[in-house]
Amino acid sequence: MINRIRDIRKSKGLTLAELAEACTPPTTPQTIGRLETGMRSLSLKWMDRIAAALDIDPEMLVRSEETPAPMVVASLRAAGPEALAKPREALLPSDIAGEGALTVLSVAESVGEFRPGDLLWLRQLAPQDAAHAINRDVLVPRPGGRFAFGRLIDRQGELVGILPPGSGQKQQVVDNPAWIAVAEMLVRKL
Repeated sequence: MINRIRDIRKSKGLTLAELAEACTPPTTPQTIGRLETGMRSLSLKWMDRIAAALDIDPEMLVRSEETPAPMVVASLRAAGPEALAKPREALLPSDIAGEGALTVLSVAESVGEFRPGDLLWLRQLAPQDAAHAINRDVLVPRPGGRFAFGRLIDRQGELVGILPPGSGQKQQVVDNPAWIAVAEMLVRKL
C-alpha cells in the first residue's frame, strides 16, 4: 500500500505543522512527517486521526501499489500549458473534502450544455444552506423517487425554483426538499 498523506495534505495547502495542529489530540509536525515518509507505521488509529483532520475518509490515505495513480503534470495558463516543477498525484472527486455527501448525476442524452456520458458530481447541502447554490446547477429530490435538475433561480421559504437546462422548459418548483445537491465538477470523456 502507498501512503497518500503528503499528496492530500499538499493539495489542501496545509503545512506539516497545520496538519499536526488539526489532529485531535494535536501532535507534532515531526510525527506527521514520519507517518508521511513511512518511518513510522500508519496504524488505523493514526489513519482515523489524520483523516478527520483532513476531512476525508480514512481509506483515502492509502492506495494500492499495483494501480498507478493519475498524475497532474502541467497547468494550463493563458500563454499555454506550463510543466509543474514536480508532478503530483491527482485526487479523485471522492477524495475532495467538504461538507455533505457527494452524489453523481449521469447524463444519458444531450440536454442544454450537457452531453451523453457526462458525469456531474454534486455535493448535498442542507435546505437551509441553499443560498450558497443560487444561480448554480442543482439536483433536488421530489416526491415519489423523482428528481428536479437545473439552475437554482429562486428560494422562497420552503419553495425552491429550478430552471431546467433544456431550451423552452418551464421553471419547476419543489416544496420542502430533503436536500439540495449543488454541482461541483463535470467529468467529460473526450
